[in-house]
Amino acid sequence: MRFRIALKTLSAVVFTGLLIGCNNSRDYKNNSRATGWDLTGKDGNMKYQTKYSGQEAAPGLIFVEGGTFTMGRVQDDVMHDWNNTPTQQHVQSFYMDETEVTNRMYLQYLDWLKMTFPPSEDRYKTIYVGALPDTLVWRNRLGYNETMTNNYLRHPAYQNYPVVGVNWIQATEFSQWRTDRVNEALLEEKGYTKKGARFETDADKTFNTETYINAPTQVYGGDEEMTKGGRESERMANRRGGGNNNGESSEQNKAPSYVQRKDGILQPAYRLPTEAEWEYAALGMSSVRDYNKYRGRKKYPWDGQYTRAGKRRTRGDQLANFKQGDGDYGGIAGWSDDGADITNEIKSYPPNDYGLYDMAGNVAEWVADVYRPIVDDEFNDFNYYRGNVYTKNAIGQDGKVEIVTSDSIEFDTLSNGNIVARTLPGEIKQEPVTEEDTYLRTQFTKSDNRDFRDGDKESSKYFREAGDLAESERMYNAPKHKVNVERDSTGAGKMSREYDSSSSRTTLIDNEVRVYKGGSWRDRAYWLDPAQRRYFPQDMATDYIGFRNAMSRVGSKSQKGTKSRN
Repeated sequence: MRFRIALKTLSAVVFTGLLIGCNNSRDYKNNSRATGWDLTGKDGNMKYQTKYSGQEAAPGLIFVEGGTFTMGRVQDDVMHDWNNTPTQQHVQSFYMDETEVTNRMYLQYLDWLKMTFPPSEDRYKTIYVGALPDTLVWRNRLGYNETMTNNYLRHPAYQNYPVVGVNWIQATEFSQWRTDRVNEALLEEKGYTKKGARFETDADKTFNTETYINAPTQVYGGDEEMTKGGRESERMANRRGGGNNNGESSEQNKAPSYVQRKDGILQPAYRLPTEAEWEYAALGMSSVRDYNKYRGRKKYPWDGQYTRAGKRRTRGDQLANFKQGDGDYGGIAGWSDDGADITNEIKSYPPNDYGLYDMAGNVAEWVADVYRPIVDDEFNDFNYYRGNVYTKNAIGQDGKVEIVTSDSIEFDTLSNGNIVARTLPGEIKQEPVTEEDTYLRTQFTKSDNRDFRDGDKESSKYFREAGDLAESERMYNAPKHKVNVERDSTGAGKMSREYDSSSSRTTLIDNEVRVYKGGSWRDRAYWLDPAQRRYFPQDMATDYIGFRNAMSRVGSKSQKGTKSRN
């Protein structure tokens, strides 16, 4: 009898435990910890993504797990130019392009622009022309390079070579375009938008990621058949509410359904990597990591102190494409030192420990940062980046976000007189944040922060804001070339250019110069060190600077999750 009572008691305890476990499990997966409500969207409940398994790498990207490293520590500092002061920095996990952006990748961008905004129409001509790489960068007054001038961008022999002749502004515009095309394809593949929608677009029916999130009814020019014409959108709409007592659909059921940020389907933005991210990724310090410390220093993205391979099968082969000496861009004919005289095809050299190719040599690469001689780690040592310009969505008088139309494209005139489009139809208009937006904030107080802590006691004898300084009191007395354009509605117009010939200028540094990293096919081995840094005007291009994209990691630091450290 006692045995039966004990058995029943034990069974009850086990059953209760299982119930509690199931309830806890159910609560964690599908129910709200706050209210206990179901979160799967059934029976009219709110729907949230409860089965999210983590961010997937977007096309072309490699995962780079973040960490701490010493930024700016160069192996050789023969210049002594006060430009590479070592600082301890922490970088969050992110994704980086496996290779540099190639000619074929950039040509897809150009062809999309031509298809969507026909340059044969005057009002769109500047959009396509402004995105074209400058192929004349190959010309040299004492060299014959017309073959590259005429063929490098478009000939299939160079399709997998890194694109050059692209300035920093063009690189950022490509990044925005790439973001939109990847997310547009994702929505279509998963059945949320009409199949083939991305091929039916024109100037008045384009897709923009931020517009889709903030004002989905205005994407594709407000064509609902395209924005919610997929099979999954129909299912979402049907799950949002049932019929009423008369069997008729409720207004909730009729409401259009769109993917939101909380669904975890749309990818974050492609962008240029920050200088800290680029240097961290190029170093690939994982090969010299010993538990929670680095056991050595790396001079190049690969191990060792030399530019040649030490492995038995490849011993003596160069590990990057660079200039070995005067008149030596590729070695002796018949047995080349590095296999290239100009740029080389991507993946021609071994990747670093993260799986990234050509983080030294081939082409140098634009990064996002505005250049300053010193990295201000005293103010920030987490995700360091100089160049923040904060904006907000422009709101119209009707209380809705303002969308750029074909008649309101914003054009930018560069210092050399070239005109580029900085907004495209379908995007949300942006405007600077105001004092009202930043009132009582402690993190930032103005929209443009490129000059932050430039002009304070640590950097200058003038303590006022940059906008209050007279020209002679500016910290960086750089040339100011003037370009005036009287534009018409198409972005074209009469142009007058005035070259700054002043002999009193003291520097080339201002808020429009950007950092570029890595050695190129034109550079000696000295510049292959990932910590080396140089700068170039953001609206100018060369035959040795290209770029690659990065993307922020959202969620966990590691792809593998938490694991034992012992």
